[in-house]
Amino acid sequence: MSEFSHLNKEGNPKMVNVSDKKITKRTAIAKATMFLGEEVIAHFTNDELITKKGPVFQTAIIAGIQGVKKTSDLIPMCHPLLINGVDVAIDIIDKEHIEVLCKVTITGKTGVEMEALTGANITCLTIYDMCKSISQKMIIKEVRLLEKTGGKSDIKN
Repeated sequence: MSEFSHLNKEGNPKMVNVSDKKITKRTAIAKATMFLGEEVIAHFTNDELITKKGPVFQTAIIAGIQGVKKTSDLIPMCHPLLINGVDVAIDIIDKEHIEVLCKVTITGKTGVEMEALTGANITCLTIYDMCKSISQKMIIKEVRLLEKTGGKSDIKN
């Protein structure tokens, strides 16, 4: 079994030293599925809902991008990264659910899985915040890593 990379020999937390790693192109794609319910989705017109707070999906996409950029401020052992690109997409998949995809790209020494997962989560949380006046029965059901490329190994879930 592998050792935890964020613990030193004494078992204390540490930030992993990535200075000797090669710079490679790295990507990660995270997916979140969210239950909005018919009550919320019924308010959408042309795949968007305009509320007093503004357009829900457009605002959530911007929030997801901000979440990606702020990941190292939220998760203690994440390295601050110079993100090369973020693409957040939101699709209504049926009369009750949406799907969020967050793809993050970097050329660097460490992966962007946490950034993609954070971006997908923040997108969903923003949708919840903007729609909670309609219903508070919304559920962020699943957030998971779909794909990671670059570094030591590629993963496709």
